[in-house]
Amino acid sequence: MIALPAGQLEALEAAYARPPRAYHDFGHVQEVLRHHDAVAAGPGWVQPLEVRLAVLYHDAIYEPGRKDNEARSAQFAVEEIGRWLPDAAVDVRRVAELIELTARHGQFGPEDFGKTAVADDTRHFLDCDMAILGAEPAVFDAYDRAIAAEYRDHVPGWLYRINRRRFLKALLAKPRIYLSEFFHERCDAAARANLRRAITTKR
Repeated sequence: MIALPAGQLEALEAAYARPPRAYHDFGHVQEVLRHHDAVAAGPGWVQPLEVRLAVLYHDAIYEPGRKDNEARSAQFAVEEIGRWLPDAAVDVRRVAELIELTARHGQFGPEDFGKTAVADDTRHFLDCDMAILGAEPAVFDAYDRAIAAEYRDHVPGWLYRINRRRFLKALLAKPRIYLSEFFHERCDAAARANLRRAITTKR
């Protein structure tokens, strides 16, 4: 796996520090990378470099309440990859596509994206980002509190709780939370337990 030049990594970490974040920081990226590595050791990736870069950049630009974070993060990724990795033969359009798909978490089903190996990459990538839902209860609860903290100065508390509960209930109502068999088997039961608990606290 290619190592990022020091300047690229510094710029990436700086992006994740602006504005200060309770959850969508570089620690989140490192956690998603852990799941990326688990997929690499299991079913594997067809485009490991592109997926890894998408993980690294998927929340590089994040301002709570904005609807263009993913598009801006994708554009930032394209620019930075072009600047720092011009000879790495990266499919930057694929990187951007994956990042932009994260704007629609919870809207896809396992049958989406087709039946190709590249489609499996898409499902696994999106599931890596949602794996936190199936974390240990204390880890999930910390994540849930951190998301609330990020929105605290942007959305009234009562409105946040309504919208958050609606999102969590929609996830829980889905026949499948995870798009891939790999994450469905590993995380689904724990995710449903976490979601049920979280929903009851937001009434």
